[in-house]
Amino acid sequence: MLGIRLALSGLVLAASLSAHAQVKIGVVSSATGPTALVGIPQKNTVALLPAKIGDLNVEYIALDDASDPTASVTAVKKLISEQNVDAIIGPSGSPNAMGVIQFVADAGVPLLAPVGTAAVVTPMDDKKKWVFKTTQNDDIIATALVEHMVRKGVKTVGFIGVGDPYGENWYKVFSALADKNGMKIVANERFQRQDASVTGQSLKILGAAPDAVLVAAAGGPAVLPHTTLVEQGYKGQIYQTHGAALPDFLKLGGKKVEGTVLAASLMLVLPEIADNHPSKKIAADYIAAYEKAHGTKPATFGANVFDAGLLLQQAIPAAAKVAKPGTKEFRAALRDSLEQTRELVGTQGIYNMSATDHSGFDERGRVLIAVRDGGWTLAK
Repeated sequence: MLGIRLALSGLVLAASLSAHAQVKIGVVSSATGPTALVGIPQKNTVALLPAKIGDLNVEYIALDDASDPTASVTAVKKLISEQNVDAIIGPSGSPNAMGVIQFVADAGVPLLAPVGTAAVVTPMDDKKKWVFKTTQNDDIIATALVEHMVRKGVKTVGFIGVGDPYGENWYKVFSALADKNGMKIVANERFQRQDASVTGQSLKILGAAPDAVLVAAAGGPAVLPHTTLVEQGYKGQIYQTHGAALPDFLKLGGKKVEGTVLAASLMLVLPEIADNHPSKKIAADYIAAYEKAHGTKPATFGANVFDAGLLLQQAIPAAAKVAKPGTKEFRAALRDSLEQTRELVGTQGIYNMSATDHSGFDERGRVLIAVRDGGWTLAK
């Protein structure tokens, strides 16, 4: 199938080639294709995941889906049927993750999804109970953005998002909060992740003359609507979601994204975070380890995979008391154990899972950030 390749680099599998591995974890990332800016730091983080948990060795089997949702399904099926994995981390993209839920549920394999859309875990049902999300839910991020808009006197907003589950769920969440706070959405546009132009959509937004614009996209695609609006003369405030929280947003956007406001992980502004924040040390340790391995700072998307490893590190020993890895009983016990996560400190925030909440973040999992002088800083 197009785009499916084993990630064979020594870095990715350095900690995972044990001949006597007792737990198998599949990892599906979009290391190539339109979502590569999200998937590359996720693939690179695999080498930093725990090679041993308790008395059990862990093998990570990494696949690249090339940003293709169909390839994600094929990769997940391969991991389940050929590798008999105990859990899967991934895929990178929201539509990719939505497309594999049926298959992990049918097989009874826990999925730790490092994606933006809350739709992978809400509303909870018999299929989504097998999915756990390692990013902030849209409502936590959207609430911070709307609060900032209210403080700045924003009354009208233009919305442009990707035409997939990420953009659609963002519109659903944001529009409800905007209405609740007396703001009117005067333009509502969509584009595809692979689009090379959004001129038409941008002109419609400009014609509506909103006080502010919210762009809802993840990775590189978050840049295009933003820079297009600026090039066409838009002077209002532009907001981004946590999907834009990566170094390449600054690099690709340059001066055109100056002044952007978004809510995202504390990792982006770690030096400004109080030393007593529970996530600061573990985030700093992750960044240092990633830099040592790859010579560059990681995007927060890589940290979402690292946090998946932390969740498994806590949950696997409890599941191993119930059944042996490689069995359906172990996978079911692992799912139950993940659901019992309480006050687990990760790089992105604090996880508290329950039967109805498979993301587990609260306000400790985000900060309000602005782009100033080509870098990230806490927003005022």
